Amino acid sequence: MKAVLCRSFGGPENLTIEDIPEPQPGPGEILVRTSVAALNFFDTLIIAGRYQFKPDFPFSPGGELAGTVAALGPGVEGWRIGERVVANPGWGACREAVVVRASRVVRLPDGVSDEQAAGLTVTYGTSLHALKDRARLQPGETLAVLGAAGGAGLAAVEIGRLMGARVIACASSEDKLALAREHGAELTLNYGKEDLREGLRRLTEGRGVDVLYDPVGDKLAEPALRSMAWKGRYLVIGFAGGAIPTLPLNLVLLKGCDVLGVFWGAFVEREPETHAAHMAWLFEQVAAGRLSAHVHAVYPIEQTPEALRLLAQRQAKGKILVRP
Repeated sequence: MKAVLCRSFGGPENLTIEDIPEPQPGPGEILVRTSVAALNFFDTLIIAGRYQFKPDFPFSPGGELAGTVAALGPGVEGWRIGERVVANPGWGACREAVVVRASRVVRLPDGVSDEQAAGLTVTYGTSLHALKDRARLQPGETLAVLGAAGGAGLAAVEIGRLMGARVIACASSEDKLALAREHGAELTLNYGKEDLREGLRRLTEGRGVDVLYDPVGDKLAEPALRSMAWKGRYLVIGFAGGAIPTLPLNLVLLKGCDVLGVFWGAFVEREPETHAAHMAWLFEQVAAGRLSAHVHAVYPIEQTPEALRLLAQRQAKGKILVRP
């Protein structure tokens, strides 16, 4: 079968496209035939050796996919060959077939396409966990989303709107902000042109932000923290901006705000029942047309390095998919 392989840490140009033997599922595992895989920013970190997980070589990027059940390992029950599913193996999805633990496979209902579903698990799952479980976002509160046109940011904009928040989309260009408005942002802020802190102060009339969703980090973190309202909740999602910031804790004290870590991967392992309920809700919203699961582009598997470069340069608007 065809697979994208990382044999040494580096950039997308180091990846190779190779034919390898099809794997067989072991106890508690399912072999999923890949229809379409989804890439995330963390894939650019995994192949560079800069992520918290470092798979053994060779491995494939791609943390999530949609496909069909191709084979069942010993002890796996309740599944049948040919069922449509989504899976989040963590990495390894950029190949024609992937072995995944059964606990990380979810049935895909009718009414949700493979293209919508492939990129739904990680970014939308992260955003729902962040806003519902960690921030406990309430209707009428103000939610500011950094990197609002990326996969995670756009998911947060859409979910925040569905939860009844007043959403401020923050991004680095007008075309990205236009996309965020199309998906439910009420207000927008171009931090490529305007200071983030001053802009959020202006848009909240000096009150500050109730919940701030930050997948960017780097130089935006401190002005974002300075923009929090009293008893606000700052969500640490990731560091797409590059550097992991150091926050002045005196601001947390003075604002009486919370800084909340969002580690979705650990949440899935520790709270599988809640994760399953979240996925069911997300599928329901997509099927009803209330969530778009917006796809930026679908690349053939041979162009996976090009797709990863787009993510590394933060040019993607929505999800980047790869089709074997």
